Amino acid sequence: MSHTIRERQKLLHRVRRIKGQVEGIERALEGEKEPFHILQTVAACRGALSGLMAEIIEGHVRLHVLGEKRAPTAEQAEAAEELMEIIRAFLR
Repeated sequence: MSHTIRERQKLLHRVRRIKGQVEGIERALEGEKEPFHILQTVAACRGALSGLMAEIIEGHVRLHVLGEKRAPTAEQAEAAEELMEIIRAFLR
C-alpha cells in the first residue's frame, strides 16, 4: 500500500492548510495589503509546500526505494537518511 494512501488524512490536512494560505494571499492582494504582509504569507505558503514535498519524498524513499518487505542494510539506511537530510535542506 502506498504511503500516500496510509497517510492520506495527515497529507490532506497539510494540503488544506496550504489552500487556506493561498486563499489568504488572494485576499491580501484583493484587499490591497502591504507588500510585506503578502510576501510573508507567500513565504509561509512556500515553506508549507516544501514540507509537504519533503514528507512525500521521504515516504517514497522509505517504502519504495528501501522497501517495506526487507530490512535495509545499515549502509542503505544511512544513505537514505543522508539523502533525506539533503532534500530537507534544499527545500528550506
